[in-house]
Amino acid sequence: MVLRSVFGGALAAAIALSLAGAADAQSRKKGSASQGTVTACSIYGNGCRTAPLRRASNDYEFRLPGGTWMSCKQSCKDTFRRDVIDFWETMRENSGGELN
Repeated sequence: MVLRSVFGGALAAAIALSLAGAADAQSRKKGSASQGTVTACSIYGNGCRTAPLRRASNDYEFRLPGGTWMSCKQSCKDTFRRDVIDFWETMRENSGGELN
């Protein structure tokens, strides 16, 4: 009888620890995803957009609609606007207006 209660207690403790470990892993998984948003508006009339934002190893990153994470250069808002919302206008600016 004593052996059965010791075994039952050990089994209950093992189940409790495994559930706690799973909950901790889930919270870490959620924390590594989106940590906010960045919203930027076009200066050329292309509208405003919002993207999820996360902390990367060295800087912040924003997520494109397809799921790719892009690194923020100086400002996430400016990078998102120039590289996504006003992409073609930025290319035209960088080429000196000779974009065909």
